[in-house]
Order: sequence, then C-alpha cells, then structure tokens
Amino acid sequence: MTRPCLAVFDLDGTLLDTIGDLAASCNEMLAQRNLPQHSLDEYRKMVGNGIMRLVERALPEELRTAEYVAEARRDFVAYYIDHIDLHTHPYEGIVQVIKELQRRGWRLAVASNKFDEGTKKLIGKFFAPHTFEVVYGNREGVPLKPDATLLRTIAEECHTPIEQCWMVGDSGIDIITARNAGARSIGVTWGFRSREELEAEGADHIATRPSDILTLLEA
Repeated sequence: MTRPCLAVFDLDGTLLDTIGDLAASCNEMLAQRNLPQHSLDEYRKMVGNGIMRLVERALPEELRTAEYVAEARRDFVAYYIDHIDLHTHPYEGIVQVIKELQRRGWRLAVASNKFDEGTKKLIGKFFAPHTFEVVYGNREGVPLKPDATLLRTIAEECHTPIEQCWMVGDSGIDIITARNAGARSIGVTWGFRSREELEAEGADHIATRPSDILTLLEA
C-alpha cells in the first residue's frame, strides 16, 4: 500500500486551544440577552458541530427557534471575530510537530467546522504562511463534518487519493468524518473530548501528546 502523504487537521481542540474565547464570546452573547451563562467545562461538551450548534446548545431550550438561534449566532460571530485570539493558543508542541511534518515532506491541510473566516484568521495568526496547502472552515453550501464532503474536497485539491489521507482530530466527529470519506484517523486526547469517545468511534490510532503524531503517521 502506498504510504499516506496528506495529513488534515481539525482546528479547535487539535491545533489550537480555543475554548476560552469561544466560551467568553458565547457568554457575552448570553449576557446581552440577560440569559444564564455556562462554565468552561460545559462549553467543552457543546463545541464541535459548528457555531450554529454551539449557540443553540448555549441558549435555554425554550429559545431554540430557528429565528432566535440565527440572530444569536450573528451577535456571537460579530463579537467573536474581534476577540478571537485573546485566550486562544497552540497546544504545547503542536507547532513543532507541524514544522517537522513539513520537513519530512507531508502535505498539510485544515478542515474545521468553525466558520471559514474565523478558521483562516486563527491559522494566519499562529502558523507561518504556506504551512497548510488548504485551510477550510464551514462555508455556505458545504455540509459540516462528519459529512465526508469537506475532507474529500481537500484531498482532491491536494491531488491526493483519499486512501492516502489521515484525518487528525480531538472528537468523534473527526473520526466519523475519516471513516465516511475512506481516510484513516488519529484521535488526539488533549482537546475537548475524551479518549473513550475517540475509541468508541473507531479511531485508527490515539495520540496522547502532539509528538505521538509523528510516529503514528509514519507507522
């Protein structure tokens, strides 16, 4: 079998610890409406399915109408895009791992359920230009992960057969995405979800620290 040569990374909980800014921005949106706010640990269980679902989960159940959620999302994004990097930072060691993968000749990309503008802004701030060949967040007309469309699109744009692609992420959503697309997967345990979730969804490998990725991708 030809060795895989494309590694596609999730963003939130995998490359960057973004939970502080997500939580602060969501609580700001709730505060503007005099609604109950949530703790950091509660937000860890809400993220992963895009901003719309995060906002919906943060709202009281009786307010989760399509119109109200859409309005709350607009307010969240308006605040978040201007406060997106106050608490956000790369996980320890991940920048070095990415640089080493580049040195070894791996093609690299990002596939996130975060809205596209926010995804590109964070990658541009924390990683050198041209580190990733393709960077995509959620865009209109493209379904969220775990739908396979985003991962397959990235593989096509990188001219890489999907069977030579790895998906690296911290949630079961990323593992299911890889399986749906026909790629391999590495679940990482330093993000927002548990090792048990990653194993339950059938991750091909589990990384407990960023340096593990180097070994697992070469296996």
